Amino acid sequence: MWRTTFARTKGQSELWYDLFEDYDAIEASFAQQYGIRLRTEDEMLWDEFVTLLSALNGDTPLGYLVRIRSEKDPKVKKKFSKAEKKIYSEWKSRHSRKVVHSVKDTDEILRRFFGMK
Repeated sequence: MWRTTFARTKGQSELWYDLFEDYDAIEASFAQQYGIRLRTEDEMLWDEFVTLLSALNGDTPLGYLVRIRSEKDPKVKKKFSKAEKKIYSEWKSRHSRKVVHSVKDTDEILRRFFGMK
């Protein structure tokens, strides 16, 4: 069965999800894989959140989005359903225009989001 990792490796420049745009999929993925309802969690540390996010598998809603958005093989993309093609093209059009931030920039933004210093 296909699995994915959400962790970025050294030199990897693309991130296939957006914490704000995909938060509903992240919430659903945490509930599905871990039984954690993020809206009711009031004491999850940032480091714990990042660790759990990076370990989400491809069977989760976020995993499904990442699999589609990160696909490089034209043969596979040709077999996408209409809905998958829409997910792929919308992501590509939105993120081809965005300025790519470094992992350090993203971590800083998210630390502020979670109220960490």
